[in-house]
Amino acid sequence: MKARVIVASNRAAAGVYADTSGPRLVAGLRDLGCEVTGPVVVPDGEPVAEALRAAVADGVDVVVTSGGTGVTPTDRTPEATRGLLDFEIPGIAEAIRAHSRDAVPAAALSRGLAGVAGRTLIVNLPGSTGGAKDGLAVLGPILRHTVDQIRGGDH
Repeated sequence: MKARVIVASNRAAAGVYADTSGPRLVAGLRDLGCEVTGPVVVPDGEPVAEALRAAVADGVDVVVTSGGTGVTPTDRTPEATRGLLDFEIPGIAEAIRAHSRDAVPAAALSRGLAGVAGRTLIVNLPGSTGGAKDGLAVLGPILRHTVDQIRGGDH
Protein backbone atom coordinates (compact mmCIF):
# COMPACT_ATOMS: atom_id res chain seq x y z
CA MET A 1 0.00 0.00 0.00
CA LYS A 2 1.26 3.42 -0.91
CA ALA A 3 0.50 6.12 1.64
CA ARG A 4 1.08 9.84 1.99
CA VAL A 5 0.90 12.09 5.04
CA ILE A 6 -0.22 15.68 4.57
CA VAL A 7 0.13 18.06 7.50
CA ALA A 8 -2.09 21.15 7.49
CA SER A 9 -0.36 23.74 9.65
CA ASN A 10 0.07 27.40 8.87
CA ARG A 11 2.81 27.81 11.49
CA ALA A 12 4.77 24.64 10.63
CA ALA A 13 4.56 25.48 6.91
CA ALA A 14 5.97 28.95 7.71
CA GLY A 15 8.83 27.44 9.72
CA VAL A 16 7.65 28.84 13.07
CA TYR A 17 8.04 25.37 14.59
CA ALA A 18 8.73 21.83 13.46
CA ASP A 19 5.75 19.55 12.94
CA THR A 20 5.72 16.47 15.17
CA SER A 21 2.51 14.68 14.13
CA GLY A 22 3.61 14.05 10.53
CA PRO A 23 6.73 12.02 11.37
CA ARG A 24 4.71 9.99 13.89
CA LEU A 25 2.11 9.20 11.21
CA VAL A 26 4.79 8.26 8.67
CA ALA A 27 6.39 5.86 11.16
CA GLY A 28 3.02 4.42 12.17
CA LEU A 29 1.91 3.84 8.58
CA ARG A 30 5.24 2.15 7.83
CA ASP A 31 4.64 -0.11 10.83
CA LEU A 32 1.30 -1.01 9.23
CA GLY A 33 3.11 -2.10 6.05
CA CYS A 34 2.71 1.04 3.97
CA GLU A 35 5.26 2.58 1.65
CA VAL A 36 5.06 6.20 2.79
CA THR A 37 6.14 9.50 1.32
CA GLY A 38 6.10 12.72 3.26
CA PRO A 39 5.15 14.22 5.47
CA VAL A 40 4.13 17.04 3.19
CA VAL A 41 3.61 20.19 5.28
CA VAL A 42 1.31 22.84 3.81
CA PRO A 43 -0.74 25.78 5.08
CA ASP A 44 -4.38 25.03 5.78
CA GLY A 45 -7.04 25.67 3.15
CA GLU A 46 -6.47 25.44 -0.61
CA PRO A 47 -2.90 24.09 -0.27
CA VAL A 48 -4.38 21.04 1.48
CA ALA A 49 -6.80 20.52 -1.41
CA GLU A 50 -3.90 20.81 -3.88
CA ALA A 51 -1.83 18.25 -1.96
CA LEU A 52 -4.82 15.90 -1.77
CA ARG A 53 -5.49 16.21 -5.51
CA ALA A 54 -1.82 15.44 -6.21
CA ALA A 55 -1.96 12.32 -4.02
CA VAL A 56 -5.08 11.05 -5.77
CA ALA A 57 -3.53 11.77 -9.18
CA ASP A 58 -0.38 9.88 -8.10
CA GLY A 59 -2.47 6.80 -7.31
CA VAL A 60 -1.72 6.78 -3.59
CA ASP A 61 -3.82 4.19 -1.75
CA VAL A 62 -4.09 6.03 1.57
CA VAL A 63 -3.74 9.69 2.51
CA VAL A 64 -3.77 10.66 6.15
CA THR A 65 -3.99 14.34 6.96
CA SER A 66 -3.02 15.90 10.27
CA GLY A 67 -4.40 19.23 11.39
CA GLY A 68 -7.00 21.73 10.33
CA THR A 69 -9.95 19.74 11.69
CA GLY A 70 -10.95 21.98 14.58
CA VAL A 71 -13.29 24.91 14.82
CA THR A 72 -10.95 27.89 14.44
CA PRO A 73 -11.42 30.16 11.42
CA THR A 74 -8.31 28.71 9.74
CA ASP A 75 -9.29 25.04 10.19
CA ARG A 76 -10.35 24.14 6.64
CA THR A 77 -9.11 20.57 6.08
CA PRO A 78 -12.58 18.95 6.15
CA GLU A 79 -13.82 21.39 3.51
CA ALA A 80 -10.74 20.76 1.35
CA THR A 81 -11.32 17.02 1.71
CA ARG A 82 -15.09 16.97 1.20
CA GLY A 83 -14.75 18.67 -2.19
CA LEU A 84 -12.67 15.74 -3.47
CA LEU A 85 -14.54 12.78 -2.02
CA ASP A 86 -16.69 10.50 -4.14
CA PHE A 87 -18.21 9.18 -0.92
CA GLU A 88 -17.65 9.42 2.82
CA ILE A 89 -17.00 6.60 5.27
CA PRO A 90 -18.39 8.25 8.40
CA GLY A 91 -17.74 5.25 10.64
CA ILE A 92 -13.97 5.77 10.45
CA ALA A 93 -14.15 9.42 11.53
CA GLU A 94 -16.68 8.53 14.24
CA ALA A 95 -14.45 5.73 15.54
CA ILE A 96 -11.44 8.06 15.73
CA ARG A 97 -13.40 10.65 17.70
CA ALA A 98 -14.85 7.96 20.00
CA HIS A 99 -11.41 6.43 20.61
CA SER A 100 -10.03 9.78 21.80
CA ARG A 101 -13.08 11.26 23.52
CA ASP A 102 -12.70 9.84 27.03
CA ALA A 103 -9.07 10.90 27.45
CA VAL A 104 -9.41 14.17 25.51
CA PRO A 105 -12.94 15.61 25.70
CA ALA A 106 -12.05 18.24 23.07
CA ALA A 107 -11.73 15.37 20.56
CA ALA A 108 -15.47 15.81 20.08
CA LEU A 109 -14.66 19.13 18.36
CA SER A 110 -12.76 17.43 15.53
CA ARG A 111 -14.60 17.79 12.23
CA GLY A 112 -12.33 15.27 10.50
CA LEU A 113 -13.73 13.23 7.63
CA ALA A 114 -12.89 9.90 6.05
CA GLY A 115 -13.83 8.83 2.58
CA VAL A 116 -12.76 7.79 -0.89
CA ALA A 117 -11.63 9.93 -3.82
CA GLY A 118 -11.15 7.78 -6.90
CA ARG A 119 -9.38 4.77 -5.41
CA THR A 120 -7.71 6.69 -2.58
CA LEU A 121 -8.78 6.48 1.05
CA ILE A 122 -8.47 9.89 2.74
CA VAL A 123 -8.62 10.20 6.53
CA ASN A 124 -8.43 13.51 8.42
CA LEU A 125 -6.84 13.45 11.88
CA PRO A 126 -6.39 16.19 14.46
CA GLY A 127 -3.02 17.94 14.34
CA SER A 128 -1.35 16.52 17.42
CA THR A 129 0.83 13.55 18.26
CA GLY A 130 -2.04 12.22 20.39
CA GLY A 131 -4.41 12.57 17.44
CA ALA A 132 -1.89 10.72 15.27
CA LYS A 133 -1.53 7.93 17.83
CA ASP A 134 -5.28 7.55 18.25
CA GLY A 135 -5.92 7.67 14.51
CA LEU A 136 -3.36 4.95 13.88
CA ALA A 137 -4.90 2.82 16.63
CA VAL A 138 -8.25 2.95 14.83
CA LEU A 139 -6.82 2.54 11.32
CA GLY A 140 -4.46 -0.32 12.17
CA PRO A 141 -7.01 -3.15 12.27
CA ILE A 142 -9.02 -1.93 9.25
CA LEU A 143 -6.58 -0.27 6.87
CA ARG A 144 -5.54 -3.24 4.71
CA HIS A 145 -9.13 -4.51 4.41
CA THR A 146 -10.42 -1.03 3.53
CA VAL A 147 -7.83 -0.54 0.79
CA ASP A 148 -8.56 -4.03 -0.54
CA GLN A 149 -12.28 -3.21 -0.71
CA ILE A 150 -11.63 0.11 -2.48
CA ARG A 151 -9.59 -1.84 -5.05
CA GLY A 152 -12.60 -4.12 -5.62
CA GLY A 153 -11.68 -7.00 -3.34
CA ASP A 154 -14.19 -9.56 -2.16
CA HIS A 155 -15.88 -9.27 1.23
